[in-house]
Amino acid sequence: MTKKIIFLIACLDIVLIALSITCDFDSKVAFVQKTAHSKMSVYEWYYKPRTDGRQPEKNSEMEFIYSYDAYGVGASDEKVIYLTFDAGYENGYTDKILDTLEKHDAPAAFFVVGSYIETNPELIKRMTDEGHLVCNHSMHHKDMAVMSDFEEYKKELLDIEEVFYKSTGKSMAKFFRPPKGRFSENCLEYAKELGYVTVFWSFAYCDWLVDDQPSDEFAVSKIISRTHPGEIALLHATSKTNAEILDEVISEWKSMGYSLKSLNHLIKTS
Repeated sequence: MTKKIIFLIACLDIVLIALSITCDFDSKVAFVQKTAHSKMSVYEWYYKPRTDGRQPEKNSEMEFIYSYDAYGVGASDEKVIYLTFDAGYENGYTDKILDTLEKHDAPAAFFVVGSYIETNPELIKRMTDEGHLVCNHSMHHKDMAVMSDFEEYKKELLDIEEVFYKSTGKSMAKFFRPPKGRFSENCLEYAKELGYVTVFWSFAYCDWLVDDQPSDEFAVSKIISRTHPGEIALLHATSKTNAEILDEVISEWKSMGYSLKSLNHLIKTS
């Protein structure tokens, strides 16, 4: 009997792990090291989505992030959306995304890695010329959550700053998004020490699988149904669907009384 119980528990652990690794990572269970919390305990950012027009509930086990200039959502009393894009590489859709943003006079933040800047200088120039923020997603998209050495961590953030400056002659915006949303308290502390505001998100959906894109109808429905005040929306610039639906989505947000603002507004009002 004891062996059977042990076997069933092991199976349950496997099922729980499988459930946590879902494409819809906004609602997955956060991974936390099975030890008491320490500054090196690793977490994966998540939130509990809602469809009633209200902000997702805060993650009680991650309350410590707010001590380190980190944000998962904006002010609850403002019908504002902060549109952000993660871009690890160019997939041919960013120009169309920028065209739509220009049409709506809508600011966005692009979290990029070093190679993106090096291989797409014209797109980076267009982003900055049109008033968007180009933000830090680390030089090499490493797992920053497990870095205990400050100099190693610092190099990941400062090297991309240098690449950006060489490409544009401008300083990179001081917003950081940890690769894959993995972080530790130590990771947040290092970012703050380097003058960065860490930005997570309060909306995301499965848009990054380039060979398995959601339909336009599904994507619009998912995005609009989960819209809420102070939303930090995470989309991926590699998504064909996002490029196709962005005009409709922004138009719908505006009809709902929302405005799109820069992350600079986020830190002034939250």
